[in-house]
Amino acid sequence: MKPIASFTIDHTRLLPGVYVSRKDKVGGEVITTFDIRMTRPNYEPVMMPGDIHGIEHLGATYLRNHRDYEDKIIYFGPMGCRTGFYLLLAGDYKSADIVPLLTEMFEFIRDYEGEIPGATPEGCGNYSDMDLNLAKFYAGRYLNNVLYVIDDNMLNYPS
Repeated sequence: MKPIASFTIDHTRLLPGVYVSRKDKVGGEVITTFDIRMTRPNYEPVMMPGDIHGIEHLGATYLRNHRDYEDKIIYFGPMGCRTGFYLLLAGDYKSADIVPLLTEMFEFIRDYEGEIPGATPEGCGNYSDMDLNLAKFYAGRYLNNVLYVIDDNMLNYPS
């Protein structure tokens, strides 16, 4: 079987950043998949399910309500390895194009107060496994270590 593209990236050299994972054509539309890598694979501890779940609910809520992107959001959700998230957008984008959007989203998460949207038995299949404090911690960490200081090494996969 042919390996999928994401398994051909050298994860021993991959740093936290924002990467274009792939581009697909659906009909006449390009769908861009972004790798939003928040922790260094195989080097740092991975995020725990409650941290990821909180980021997912807050991030998806923010993105699907964004004035410029709400109609372009296809999916936002965690990677199985728990080192980051995938964001799928309708359109042909480069990594640098979405840094302002991600900065807004992670600032929203970092500064969020109140109940996590959808964190109810009616709204979620595992509503009690969310950690707002750690979601906010990881959002702030990603802003400070990646988005506020982003450079080409954090926008392009290692060769």
